Amino acid sequence: MSGEQEHRAAGAEQLALIRASVRAGRKEPPARPRTWRGAALAEELPVARVLVDKGLVHLDRYFDYAVPAAMDADAQPGVRVRVRFGAGERGGRREGGGLINGFIVERCAESDFPGTLAPIAQVLSTEPVLTPALLALCRAVADRYAGALADVVQLAVPPRRARPEKQPSPPAPPPPAAPEPGGWARYPRGAGFLAALARGEAPRAVWTALPGPTWPGELARALATTLAAGRGALAVLPDGRAAARVDAELTALLGPGHHVLLTADAGPEERYRKWLAVSRGAVRGVVGTRAAMFAPVRDLGLAAIWDDGDHAHADDHAPQPHARDVLLLRAAHERAGLLLGGHAHTVEAAQLVATGFAAPLAADRETVREAAPQVRTIGEADEARDAAARTARLPTLAWQTLREALGRGPVLVQVPRRGYVPRLACERCREPARCRHCHGPLTVPDGGELCCGWCGREEPAWHCPECGGGRLRAVVVGARRTAEELGRAFPAVPVRTSGRDHILDTVPDRPALVVATPGAEPVAEGPGYAAALLLDGWALLGRPDLRAGEEALRRWLSAAALVRARGEGGTVVVLAEATLRPVQALVRWDPAGHAERELADRAALGQPPVSRMAAVSGLPEAVDGLLETAGLPPDAEILGPVPLPVRAPGQPRRPGDPPPGEVWVRALVRVPPGSGGALAAALKAAQAARATRREGPPVRIRIDPPDIG
Repeated sequence: MSGEQEHRAAGAEQLALIRASVRAGRKEPPARPRTWRGAALAEELPVARVLVDKGLVHLDRYFDYAVPAAMDADAQPGVRVRVRFGAGERGGRREGGGLINGFIVERCAESDFPGTLAPIAQVLSTEPVLTPALLALCRAVADRYAGALADVVQLAVPPRRARPEKQPSPPAPPPPAAPEPGGWARYPRGAGFLAALARGEAPRAVWTALPGPTWPGELARALATTLAAGRGALAVLPDGRAAARVDAELTALLGPGHHVLLTADAGPEERYRKWLAVSRGAVRGVVGTRAAMFAPVRDLGLAAIWDDGDHAHADDHAPQPHARDVLLLRAAHERAGLLLGGHAHTVEAAQLVATGFAAPLAADRETVREAAPQVRTIGEADEARDAAARTARLPTLAWQTLREALGRGPVLVQVPRRGYVPRLACERCREPARCRHCHGPLTVPDGGELCCGWCGREEPAWHCPECGGGRLRAVVVGARRTAEELGRAFPAVPVRTSGRDHILDTVPDRPALVVATPGAEPVAEGPGYAAALLLDGWALLGRPDLRAGEEALRRWLSAAALVRARGEGGTVVVLAEATLRPVQALVRWDPAGHAERELADRAALGQPPVSRMAAVSGLPEAVDGLLETAGLPPDAEILGPVPLPVRAPGQPRRPGDPPPGEVWVRALVRVPPGSGGALAAALKAAQAARATRREGPPVRIRIDPPDIG
């Protein structure tokens, strides 16, 4: 028998012994390690536990392999290897499995596998990229999101590039000098927060940043203070433009060599080179986008995230972790400080403050009023009375604001993206229509009756709980041809656009109309925009989403923060119903108060984040089968299932959409606080059991989905 045949037979024997021991229910003696063609074994710790690169929940465990003596020095914990995986019977012949990548997580003396161990086929690299700390973080994230460890490791460890691994990283520079508080002096607790970082402590804060262009410098000073104390610092930004601003400020403070910028713009090889410098301890500071949440910063002293409500912080790949939650885990496990910053407040940030996990870090009201622009509201009646303004879809006040502001500088016009699905609201008072049972949004499926989008219950006799009205209306959706209309209304003023296809970083400080979609607003050079118009507010407020009000306020605040202060003539005009809570929070510039009230409402209704929730989607029979077999916690509540909307032909598919031609349903599983871990474990175990027994098509599970209607 040849060496290849011998190896294949050994792999099949290993699998056969596993099956036999399971059937017999008896404990077998430890496995006998073997090597390729009888080569010698490593004298010490001849067994390597390997995490194979197979992101399947029923294979979410380690597999033991023998360590040949020739690989003893290289096959250390954390390195990448190749192993044979999946041996079995094929066509009446015994065959070995194919080669697959993996990571060694441990070396040990014996294996509890009742058979003969196959050897490691190859050590791909001697670089220990999967450190114990990074492995522990990945395991915690996988458990929280009911995902496979291999999937999380794929997100945490970038693909290998041979050239950077062969090049040594520069030596680590000495800690820099601590910077002055700078803009943090405007916050009553700002200096104290920096002082705690300088002492090596782990303060946790939710930071409500003042409007204006100074937040990148303030965030950079917090990072620099941590680095000056000899500890590591990490900041995660929603996009490359924001990361570049913080990178420039931190470089101006400390000079080069103390931190790296991890974004996709650098290219895979350069990004891997920077990641290696962090992993080797040559650099202790990291500024980056979503993937930087796993950056292996040594002795982490501060984990910061900016604008945690931005959807870009949620990864599209399984198990779809959110950067905020990953940094919360890091802060707790690594005893690091935490800074959640932004112009707006998420409900999750308000919950951290309410539970005492983090302290509020905000300026006093007088400072906020001085830094914020003047915010004015408009009613729909203004448009009806202003025939001339209808050409550009602008009420009288907005028209006057535009003409006056264009004499002083650029004007920002925020236009919601087109394509939002309308939701229903009371025709009289415009209160969103929600289910009486679970408080989910009411919808009207094609050709169907009024029903809940969460639990599927019909609502044939709905009446508004606020005003008693019984008629519904579809909320207005986004604006069209805004740039063209404004160009005709102001022919002598240049009109610039910034959106998905072409995003501007900055615009010069001279008169111009800048039409941008939310999140794509460029920064105006100099003191900022002279004014901003927030058009079609109902397009944001009318989305079929639990977070519609919170998200609308976040996007409005992000745009309004780019406008000059009230004392410099800065004005913001918002086209939305003035009595609505998000609009009033914008007028008062009170994001924390809005988040606190939203949190109180959700606590009364048992909605996230006070409760934990999982979305289970797939074919109807698959969803029903998984929920029937899952050992859910006793306090779990199942809402639905309800059909998922089908994407119209020509519309781009998004992550989580059903495959073309399939009709999926979604069920929501809700549990009270304290049962989130049990919910994730139960769903993961049920998914693994279905995959092992091959019981029908797979089901998608997402823990804490950001959009639940």
